[in-house]
Amino acid sequence: VVGAVAERVKFTSYILFIVLFSLFVYAPIAHWTWHPEGFLFKMGALDFAGGTVVHISAGCAALAGALVLKRRKAHVEQREIPPANIPYVLIGTGLLWFGWFGFNGGSALGANQLAVTAFVTTNTAAASAGLSWMFFDVMRGKKPSVLGFCIGAVVGLVAITPSAGFVAVPQSIFIGFATAIISNLAVYYKSKSKLDDTLDVFPCHGVGGMVGMIMTGIFATKSVNGAGADGFAATACGPRGRSSERGCRGGPRRPAA
Repeated sequence: VVGAVAERVKFTSYILFIVLFSLFVYAPIAHWTWHPEGFLFKMGALDFAGGTVVHISAGCAALAGALVLKRRKAHVEQREIPPANIPYVLIGTGLLWFGWFGFNGGSALGANQLAVTAFVTTNTAAASAGLSWMFFDVMRGKKPSVLGFCIGAVVGLVAITPSAGFVAVPQSIFIGFATAIISNLAVYYKSKSKLDDTLDVFPCHGVGGMVGMIMTGIFATKSVNGAGADGFAATACGPRGRSSERGCRGGPRRPAA
């Protein structure tokens, strides 16, 4: 959240915000999503490691903060502030990437096959999104940059968080690829508006989290995690939406020999 309101909030005020946000926003959403009695849980919402609970909630809070605290003087004057130190950006991205293995893989609650799946899908989605963001910039006439790769990688990490333990590796590649392009476009349109989101938190974390949640509903499969559910792609195949129980060609599956 602080990335969206950087240079406009006092440290003491931010500490107070953290306490209030944790109690009155994060805790209720965590209950709704993960507790068996939560209404989102009962509706079938899947969130493996916090895509809804963390990223969507924080992205929306960042948007609200940017709207409430108004624009910085540099933003009003349209003065671009370039990154001060690209090696630091790389170090920060590496620390984030490594830390993401902890809470995505750790959300399996054990050193097991599910944790390995979450670990691999997390890494693959981030790499896919980083390359997708960078090459999409090239297609739009920009130069490929390390900064673009780092931003894309973080977007991929955000997108795979809700589905890390519910999808397979090929699906994680697509999730990272698609989310990076959508967030890239969101950053572009945000830059044309008067919204002063300092570090593009809402286009990256908010929009990325929303896309990741939707992708979870599409690509989740019980073959990866029996405690989850089969998403749209697993329960329907072909233009007529024939059930996967009958096979993609419409006929009943033959029993194994």
